[in-house]
Amino acid sequence: MTTDDCFRIGSTIKTKGLKGELHIYTDFDGLEDIRFNTLFIEIAGKLVPYFVSSIKYLQKNAAYLVLEDVDTIEKAALLAKKDLYLPNKLKPKKKKQEFTLMDLKGFTAIDDNEGELGVITDIHEYPQQLIATLTYKNCEVLFPLNEEVVKGIDVVKEIVRVDLPDGLLDIYLD
Repeated sequence: MTTDDCFRIGSTIKTKGLKGELHIYTDFDGLEDIRFNTLFIEIAGKLVPYFVSSIKYLQKNAAYLVLEDVDTIEKAALLAKKDLYLPNKLKPKKKKQEFTLMDLKGFTAIDDNEGELGVITDIHEYPQQLIATLTYKNCEVLFPLNEEVVKGIDVVKEIVRVDLPDGLLDIYLD
């Protein structure tokens, strides 16, 4: 399992008590609605699976986590300050009204004139607008995400139809 196969839900902050309980910070909204009995902890760049004995949600972004076979403070201390992940298949689908342009990461961009450009690898948020990044003909290309450029979004097929300004691709390819 790699981080590409998973989504980050938060991180362990510190130990709690003497029996291996971990205090965790969750930065994924709606985690309490996801049913899971296994999670992954990133240790030395690798995702290690752990079985969840119990999880107790405190407030919006905090919980206490008990893992199987982590029954002492010493074992738990080794897992403190680590990132937590769940498999992508557990990630809840967003409703149409919750979908934003930030969610276009991973979508394939298709230009009206040039055809398929590639997969959007990143989206940068600037005060004026959002900028998408993709690799086209071995060159990194940046383009704005606004009403003039984005002509259509197919959420099911993960395709965004764009009409890039004339000459934009030429700047990157020359």
